[in-house]
Amino acid sequence: MIPARYAATRFPAKLMQVLGNKTVILHTYDNTVATNLFDEVMVVTDSGIIFSEITSHGGKAIMSIKEHESGSDRIAEAVAGMPARAGMNGEVDIVVNVQGDEPFVQKEPLEKLLQVFHDEKVQVASLMQVLKEQQFIDDPNYVKVAVDKNNNALFFSRSPIPYHRDKLTSPVYYEHVGVYAFRKQALLNFTNWPITPLEAAEKIECLRYLENGVSLKMVVTEYMGVEIDTPEDLVRAASLLKA
Repeated sequence: MIPARYAATRFPAKLMQVLGNKTVILHTYDNTVATNLFDEVMVVTDSGIIFSEITSHGGKAIMSIKEHESGSDRIAEAVAGMPARAGMNGEVDIVVNVQGDEPFVQKEPLEKLLQVFHDEKVQVASLMQVLKEQQFIDDPNYVKVAVDKNNNALFFSRSPIPYHRDKLTSPVYYEHVGVYAFRKQALLNFTNWPITPLEAAEKIECLRYLENGVSLKMVVTEYMGVEIDTPEDLVRAASLLKA
């Protein structure tokens, strides 16, 4: 499922910006389909413009019924009424959330993400990649995640975490990549919880899981391209596309 909101705060209509010969959202959709990992790929949107962009190119899209605060809420509405399919212990399949602003989606990171669900204890998982450039570590548009030794998330923040107080150490900074996978019930539980204090302060939806005691298993990926959050990101993405 690809949640796609038209009225982005930092970069309005970013998903309809042209990147090479396609819009950002169409790149994301086509590249997700091309992984061949999923039974179905759908864009879930509040926008008739985005809906038409996907369906006019032969893709599948769903219009949201309600207004939603987060992409996870938007996806939960879409999957709530979908019939369960035979899966592990007869439970529903895994639902994967690929953000609409991830035009460089590749198979390997998504495959690694799905593999962690062989452990039945995993309810929610997400991707992260190492951040090395200080300008991105300091940039609040890049969400950082701190993890334990088993790669379970400890905290997500727009601030640099950990704070580098001891200059004799060399901390690793991870960027949270906005790709999630959930067991269906974990996703539905998320939508029934109110927005939590840390989530509201940081504007990071996955903090709602941590504040309700649900672990997030983080999976390291070495390459996810550029997430389109700002006009500058679009320029970087265009350069990457030409490389």
